[in-house]
Amino acid sequence: MSGEEMKTYEITIKPLSGFGTPLKGDTIFGHICWQAAYDDKLFGNSIERLLADYETNPFLVISSAYPKLYEGTKAVYMLKRPDLPLDKLFDFTGMDKKTIISERKKMKAKKWMPIKESQQIESFTKMSYKDDKKFFEMVKKTVTEDLLREAKKDGMKSVLTYFAQPHNTINRLTGTTGEGRFAPFAVKQAVYFPQTELSFFAGLNEIINIKHLEDALKMIGEFGFGKDASTGLGKFEFCDVDEIDLKSFGSPLPNACYTLSPCVPEKEMYKKMFFTPFIRFGKHGDVLAKSSNPFKNPVIMADEGAVFTPKNLDVFKKPYLGTSVTNISKVEPKTVMQGYSLYIPIKVEV
Repeated sequence: MSGEEMKTYEITIKPLSGFGTPLKGDTIFGHICWQAAYDDKLFGNSIERLLADYETNPFLVISSAYPKLYEGTKAVYMLKRPDLPLDKLFDFTGMDKKTIISERKKMKAKKWMPIKESQQIESFTKMSYKDDKKFFEMVKKTVTEDLLREAKKDGMKSVLTYFAQPHNTINRLTGTTGEGRFAPFAVKQAVYFPQTELSFFAGLNEIINIKHLEDALKMIGEFGFGKDASTGLGKFEFCDVDEIDLKSFGSPLPNACYTLSPCVPEKEMYKKMFFTPFIRFGKHGDVLAKSSNPFKNPVIMADEGAVFTPKNLDVFKKPYLGTSVTNISKVEPKTVMQGYSLYIPIKVEV
């Protein structure tokens, strides 16, 4: 199966704990690869076979996770606001300079782009955008009074709240903390509003099927995702999976791509590129986390929400863009990183 025929799916999960690591596409991909590395039967192939032609035909491309709400029976996906200049998203026509400055400050806070399951992105200027407060108001309409009351007791003021989790190591000689390795420290933790569902999208080629991926994600959810999983973080429940066509969210006559995960775009492929740089300071997981050099080489990526306008419309023949990333580890030369991203084909005036 070529890239043109890659099947795409929507996967829904429900967080059961806080997260020490953001649910970004490249990190989710890494966790899935570790599952395959330890269980050849999981995907029906070894990790070496799965990655054999990854540079030209990825077996899996997975997006970052996004909150999912409901208006009646309709799902509403809270995607990231596109990384376009504000004047390409909002109409400032007729405003004086002082008003424009004031409005731009308000617009910068609107980082969410709600999109309903039956909605198409005809134009980014016609989309509505929400800040955390407005997003939280949408969430509160979908939960019970008891749940809302408990969430307020816990200090939840947004659908996603961050706080510093204290950690320490006790010196067994003194029975206390101290300096150096025994100094107390804090780790940033993210907690979602109770009962929040998250959706991410996955593209699969013919070498694996969706049942394989479902099994892998169920194991990750049970044992924990990312940092401090051994202390209870990163737990989630696998809820549902459905085949989906991301083109249904976009334009029938696209000229640009709106990305759904961090990626490393192909060279000389795009006329214009709008994105927020994201530097992945990668670190090996599992047994390699205790190796002589667990850190990978840093990789500069375009964060999710990027908008690329290609030079050639052949880009739209595949449901993903970007490249694989290799040569990033000194302790495991075979290490690869997802530099690919699924995208929504859109039409923009840039």
